[in-house]
Amino acid sequence: MAYNVLIVDDSLPMRAVVKKTIMASGFMVGMFYDAGNGKEALEILSREWMDLVVTDYNMPDMNGLELLSHMKADEILKTIPVVVITTEGSQQRVREFMEGGAADYIRKPFTPEEIRNKLSRIMGETDGTGDTRISDETLDF
Repeated sequence: MAYNVLIVDDSLPMRAVVKKTIMASGFMVGMFYDAGNGKEALEILSREWMDLVVTDYNMPDMNGLELLSHMKADEILKTIPVVVITTEGSQQRVREFMEGGAADYIRKPFTPEEIRNKLSRIMGETDGTGDTRISDETLDF
């Protein structure tokens, strides 16, 4: 299954890096959308269906935590998993993301494997390839 993914970051080059990393990871994407801050993301979310939102924390106008808060307050948007990508390393900030309803967080810098594994897990896929079948090697008999 291919997923619609919204990438939210105030840096155009970083949005491109996230997109390329997701593509290189093998995670199945139908359409990519991007926004420069939380306000732009909410505008896109009001028009387009997303399966997943990947957002930075530090952005002008509306940061990632504020975007997450707005999404969790909306009956439809609260069902969309949100992954926060950040340079923030403090346990307090991570706790804020997770208590705010983030599905997970990824610290910069990140690898395609890390992206694939986290996004696949969040979307309910059992391995990083998007293949939900059980291999013979996992059967214990």
